[in-house]
Order: sequence, then C-alpha cells, then structure tokens
Amino acid sequence: MSKIVLYGVDLSPPVRAVLLTLKALELPFEFKEVQLGVQTRTPEYLKMNPQGTVPVLDDNGTYIHDSHAICIYLCEKYAKTDAIYPKDLVKRTVVNQRLFFDAAVLYKALWNVSSSFWHSGITVVVKEKTRNVHDALQLTEDLLADNSYIAGDALSIGDLCCVATVSSLPAVLDIDPVKYPKVTAWLERLKKLPYYEEANNVGATKYNTFMRSTWTSVEL
Repeated sequence: MSKIVLYGVDLSPPVRAVLLTLKALELPFEFKEVQLGVQTRTPEYLKMNPQGTVPVLDDNGTYIHDSHAICIYLCEKYAKTDAIYPKDLVKRTVVNQRLFFDAAVLYKALWNVSSSFWHSGITVVVKEKTRNVHDALQLTEDLLADNSYIAGDALSIGDLCCVATVSSLPAVLDIDPVKYPKVTAWLERLKKLPYYEEANNVGATKYNTFMRSTWTSVEL
C-alpha cells in the first residue's frame, strides 16, 4: 500500500471528516499538522493545493484537496467493501446528495459565522447567521426522517462528513434535543463508533471551546 499523508488541523471539521473516513476504512496514515495561514501559504503547500486550505491528502504523490473528494477517493481506491460508499446507483446518489448538503448547507452555515472572526476579528454573531445554523439543523432533522443514518439505514461517508460539521455547530449555539430530537439521537449513535472520540470528538471539543470563548455576543 502506498503511503498516505493527511495535512490539516483537528479543529477543522473537513479534516475530521477525512480522519473519520480513514479510521472507518482502517487505513494506516500519517497526520501532519500544519499552521493555517503560514505553512498553508508556502509555495510547497500551494503546489499541493492552490486554495491553501485543509485538508490535503498526499497519496504517494497524488494530491487531493476538499474533504468530500478525499473521502470518495479513499473509498474508491481502498475500501474492501462498498459498505460506506455504495456502488448501487440510487444509494450512492443519496450519499452524494448528503455530501453536497454538508458542503453547501451545513458547512456554509458554520463558515458564515466563523469566517467573520478568522478574517476580520468580528466577535458578534448576528441573528441572521444563527438563523442559518438553525435552518441547517432543521434540514438535517428532516433528512434523517425515520432513518438511523443520514443517507438511510446504514452508516456512510455522508454521516462521517456531516457529523464532523454538525458536532461543530455548538461553537455557535447548543443543539436543543427537544427541537432536534433526530439530530440528537443520530449524534449519540455516531458517538458509539470506536474511532469517533479520537478522530472527531477531541478536535470538535477544542474547536467549540475556542470559538465560544471568542464571541462577545450571540444573537439567538
């Protein structure tokens, strides 16, 4: 097997999505922590990823960025079964939709809040942005419907990507178990994965604690 190297920081939800997928596939890898805005702007890093973002996967000289693309790549190349990324067209399409949902709705809602701090030092979260987070949670609640997992009755990379983001939303506001019972049950279900604590919860806890310490006001 070629050597897999993952560049990133565990505070990042997209990085944690890849960590979860690597662990689910039981793949050996090296994790290289990078300094955002410093190492990620060097010529060497920008050659791997012109966007200068995390994560980046180096698979023996093949460089891939964007967590969703990385997770698909790992499943296509290394998965022993199609359990977490089905080959069945309809099932795969549902999983793909959840990946796009994570990118376009869940992570966008989180990024709209956090980017104001990272880029401009803004420490006030206005109501419009908290409303976007609530909207994203409600859509997640609706997508779960009567399913145990985000794309049906089985764990998929859709879950691993979405949970990395949803578990980071408490950086903005608490997830109300009364308002979002299906989301809450789904989170508890995924927390039972043997690799969840190491691959996601440690980083999510650090991220949430740090971000909440920066806010001077959150309009709920």
